[in-house]
Amino acid sequence: MNSRQFKLKSIRPEILSATINDNMSADERFQNLVLRPIIKFQNDLLIEVFRNYVEKHKSVFYDLALEKRMVYIENAIQKDMKLRNSMKGMIIGQFTVEEYGIYIENSSALNKRMMNMVKERLLSNIQLFEKPELLEAV
Repeated sequence: MNSRQFKLKSIRPEILSATINDNMSADERFQNLVLRPIIKFQNDLLIEVFRNYVEKHKSVFYDLALEKRMVYIENAIQKDMKLRNSMKGMIIGQFTVEEYGIYIENSSALNKRMMNMVKERLLSNIQLFEKPELLEAV
């Protein structure tokens, strides 16, 4: 195993709840073995990227009710290609060369899985997206 591959794999968190079995599709296996650990590892960065996205878009997010914030996150991930591509790059950049080879064979379906996982991670961390001045006052 080359040095880059070893180092990339060694820094990924282990996800004990990720199941791997013979009945899984190749995409599901890739999701559980590669995407989940990388997205978990990149969690803090993905949150900061989204926080910056909100700031760049005049902070309208902060004025929305919780339900509307959830819709905002979903729409941003689905429709803003710059944001989407930036987040995909943060994840793909953590692939080994071998994983990238697997990824390009079915990138469309894997991108969909990847962005759904990022969306769910942002939604589960929605409490972190408060107005910056409110967080400083606490």
